[in-house]
Amino acid sequence: MSLRIETLRGAALDAALDDVARLRIAVFRDWPYLYDGDADYERRYLEVYRTSPAAILVGAFDGARLVGAATGTPMEDHADDFAAAFSGTGLALGDIFYCAESVLLPAYRGQGAGHRFFDLREGHARGLGRRHVAFCAVQRPADHPLRPADYAPLDPFWRKRGYTPLAGAVARFGWKDIDQSDETAKRLQFWVRTLPD
Repeated sequence: MSLRIETLRGAALDAALDDVARLRIAVFRDWPYLYDGDADYERRYLEVYRTSPAAILVGAFDGARLVGAATGTPMEDHADDFAAAFSGTGLALGDIFYCAESVLLPAYRGQGAGHRFFDLREGHARGLGRRHVAFCAVQRPADHPLRPADYAPLDPFWRKRGYTPLAGAVARFGWKDIDQSDETAKRLQFWVRTLPD
């Protein structure tokens, strides 16, 4: 299966957001997110990509079908959720580009889409004059009952791209897990890369 990777902005980005919502619900249902998502929440969550003129969506397409997506915006667009995590780190929100989700259906993994997702978002961040790129990853206990025995964390991939966990930069964000009846707060560790000059 060959993938076409394309950067979407403006109207093209807006037109793809319903498909991004479906991908997020499908992919994040798996470990480690265990997200029990719904379309109404997704519409509200993804609204920032409609309203931010600096937002980017990198889409992975099989023909006309969106099978993967990676998003990003300036960190200020997420200040209400994440500003506290950067307090005391010495990094200004205005210097950071936030890479939000990277989601790809399992059948299309291993073809280089993950690297292209980062390459294109990092290039966009550089074009906006950002010095740092950040994303966050959920932290789950090693003995969590739903952790697959064969789970391989993405840490080596992220480190190979130059990202490292930023000490003390932990956010708390809530969603409902697939095995829970209520929403609970999760710890999300930020990883950061300083872009080369």
